[in-house]
Amino acid sequence: MPALHIPTFSGKVTVIGDVMLDRYWSGPASRISPEAPVPVVKITKREDRAGGAANVAINITALGAPCTLVGIVGTDEAADKLSSLVIEKKVTPNFIASSAVPTITKLRVLSRNQQLLRADFEEGYADIDNGRMLQALRQSIRDNCKVIICSDYGKGALASVQQMIRLARDHHIPVLIDPKGTDFTRYRGASLLTPNLSEFEAVAGKVKDENDLVTKGLKMIADFNLDALLVTRSEDGMSLLRPGLPAVHLPTHAREVYDVTGAGDTVIATLGACLAAGLDLVSSCEIANHAAGIVVGKLGTSTASPEEIQAELEGHGVSQGGVVSEDELLSIVARLKSQGKRIVMTNGCFDILHQGHVDYLQQARALGDVLIVAVNSDASVSRLKGPTRPIVPLKNRMGLLAALSCVDYVVPFDSDTPQALIAKVLPHILVKGGDYRVEQIAGHEEVLANGGQVIILPFTPGFSTSAIVKRIAEGMH
Repeated sequence: MPALHIPTFSGKVTVIGDVMLDRYWSGPASRISPEAPVPVVKITKREDRAGGAANVAINITALGAPCTLVGIVGTDEAADKLSSLVIEKKVTPNFIASSAVPTITKLRVLSRNQQLLRADFEEGYADIDNGRMLQALRQSIRDNCKVIICSDYGKGALASVQQMIRLARDHHIPVLIDPKGTDFTRYRGASLLTPNLSEFEAVAGKVKDENDLVTKGLKMIADFNLDALLVTRSEDGMSLLRPGLPAVHLPTHAREVYDVTGAGDTVIATLGACLAAGLDLVSSCEIANHAAGIVVGKLGTSTASPEEIQAELEGHGVSQGGVVSEDELLSIVARLKSQGKRIVMTNGCFDILHQGHVDYLQQARALGDVLIVAVNSDASVSRLKGPTRPIVPLKNRMGLLAALSCVDYVVPFDSDTPQALIAKVLPHILVKGGDYRVEQIAGHEEVLANGGQVIILPFTPGFSTSAIVKRIAEGMH
């Protein structure tokens, strides 16, 4: 199978929304002020970072994609600093400057990595002429922008977001929105919303389980005339929902979580850059999911590089055929289905691989584009075949199967039947070898209900693992 690789990020992305400057002042706090019961911090270090929509833009250029940033700033030193920060990261700023408001600035005072105080410098944008924002967006569209990202932090830069959505739609440009607040009606007609689970539940209601998430998500899509919805779910990964298509649940790829700051920015930035490069939505979400796993493993608002993402893709087995975990397989299946691949799935113990197995697997592979083989764990084989089986341990059985050119992916399962796994994969064709009736095959109900086929293939006469084991045992006496 072709590997999932990150694309060449050449498509231009426009980020429009609430830009801000994050300032960090830090130093030792060794005494209490005589004026009030508060610590005195001797400032020894100052650091400025681009925040809000500006952080989204920086995540895009970190991937190598061109990006224009549209936002509102004041006519002050903070605006100059913010401009220099984004330019340094190869972002093209197109700021609307106003003497009526300050550049939104968040000043954090820290000591020993503990935040002691945050001071916010901001005023609402209610009196700002949003026509200038729309004019800047039109300019980006004329400059061959491929994707528009609206980054909403609730500060008012997106007061005319409905007009922005219509403008993008008129030019057939996808518009992705990271929403804020509980009034999602203002995002009606967007291509994609990316709320986190808390933001989603604040609008749709408490989610009981994955099925409930899908039901509520599809209703939200219908209510607000969206093309798709991507719900980020922290340690549970993310869920992509689209009308008329199966939900795609992507597991988290974070190995260690140090700081979730900016993870949402990384998701929508990577998603936008992938779509602008011509990648399909499911593959874009998968890559964005890996990028988020990288940034939460770093301290502070961070970015993920193309090299880091590709290494993660390869390291998790997502880009290669062979032995995979259940979570990895489900990510792979989502991508393959989005590419129109016809998926065939079978299962078995495959203890002592023989010619009959190979013939059967070759026939199964010929039925579609991809063959997935689910293999009983050692404990599962023992329960089915008796305490003397398996002869060959699971790791070796899977390795032998993965080495066959007709097998694309091999996944273990520990239950007596693979019904639960098959119900998640939902292959186009479920295959079983031997003298079975369709209703005897685990997973047949789910596959048929999903519009798939169940096919029974005959084993090659004269080959049987049990017979081989018996002959070996007899030869030892």
